Amino acid sequence: MNKTLKYLLCVSIIFNFQLSTFNLSAQKPLIDSLHMPNAVHFLPPPPDTASAAFQYDKAQYRWGLEQRKDSARLAIAVGDAIWSIDNICKIYSGVLGITISPENTPTIYRMLTLGLLTTDQAGKLPKNHYMRTRPYVFYDQPTIAPGDEEVLRHNGSYPSGHTILGWSAALLLTEMAPECADTILARGYMYGQSRVIAGYHWQSDVDAARLVASAAVARLHADKRFHKLMKKARKEYKKLKKNG
Repeated sequence: MNKTLKYLLCVSIIFNFQLSTFNLSAQKPLIDSLHMPNAVHFLPPPPDTASAAFQYDKAQYRWGLEQRKDSARLAIAVGDAIWSIDNICKIYSGVLGITISPENTPTIYRMLTLGLLTTDQAGKLPKNHYMRTRPYVFYDQPTIAPGDEEVLRHNGSYPSGHTILGWSAALLLTEMAPECADTILARGYMYGQSRVIAGYHWQSDVDAARLVASAAVARLHADKRFHKLMKKARKEYKKLKKNG
């Protein structure tokens, strides 16, 4: 394990705090779903079960089972299974060394919230189109987050919605704090791999989700409101780091 991943393992375990929330249901995406990239048109279909690519998916599922034996990595994967923007804020707060919250970083929190609400839409069409069976259903095996199993049993596996969320956040925060790019992106990559460890996604679901997230963030850059938000978020971040 490289030094960056070792650092992230430690940070993810010890950086534990509560975040306040604001009414996410009242927020609207910056761009509606009809004007987001349609991944069905540019994303290849999930691997056929007779393909070499699916054999790799199966091998990675076994890798995920092995990773569960590492208690530190398992704890991170369990935490990553919580799907919420506030959990994303908690995760990347540890990486950036600041508390991302409505009270402490209102502009960063707003940029991240509106950005993620927008990019999240990009995974819905391919999920509904392919309705791929999730690995824990395929193998009839338990996951590390059993509370989600019944609901997600009826939700498509390809691409991974969690990974779209986590990788989009990594890209947005890298733009805000480019000097921390390596650590932010390493944590974003780890977040996606947590879904393989959890048993909720095949590796190809996660890989495809990173592509979808990248396309969605690229589309965000054509929105003037996003540019203004990012500029203000960067200013707020620099001020916090200077005063911190």
